[in-house]
Amino acid sequence: QAQLVESGGGLVQPGGSLRLTCAASGLPLDYYAIGWFRQAPGKEREAVSCISSGNPNTKYADSVKGRFTITRDSTKNTVYLQMNSLQPEDTAVYFCAADRSTHTRLLGLCVFSASEYDYWGQGTQVTVSS
Repeated sequence: QAQLVESGGGLVQPGGSLRLTCAASGLPLDYYAIGWFRQAPGKEREAVSCISSGNPNTKYADSVKGRFTITRDSTKNTVYLQMNSLQPEDTAVYFCAADRSTHTRLLGLCVFSASEYDYWGQGTQVTVSS
């Protein structure tokens, strides 16, 4: 059964760092574009970052560019989101998702449209507060 599990969330002070992990079972992540999304209370879910399958291309939301880094470890079937210089506005539940689309795989792309993603994890809470 395909499953994504996020971990690594927690409480951190402004300016701090966290590394989120998206571990997959039943899904060879090398063949999927992976996205990180977040949802804060009372707000819509928004895309944070994504990484394409194969020779990876990455994409970042303007709000996190220069602070967050997405990487893939094929040997562990895992995708990471390194988050630095965290701010209170980064507080949200963070989700990883996998896109099995042949279209994005062949083009070496990843997209920010949540509707394109087929598998989702349960989320991990990130709270940035002093």
